[in-house]
Amino acid sequence: MGIDSAHVKRKMLTMSEKRELRSTPLGLRVTPSLKSALESAANDDRRSVASMAEMILTDWLEAKGYLEKNPK
Repeated sequence: MGIDSAHVKRKMLTMSEKRELRSTPLGLRVTPSLKSALESAANDDRRSVASMAEMILTDWLEAKGYLEKNPK
């Protein structure tokens, strides 16, 4: 039995379309108190500061309709 290469290619395209690579940097300046609060939240959630900031931004943008919700 061989693998249907067209089926594999279709499946690979579908999988890659669902997942975006994190390759776009975002630099921003925040107040020291905001950074401290973000660091505390990230630490409590056992995340990096970048991961915590991304989660907060994603949740807000999805809630406001600016970003399509992804099934988790």
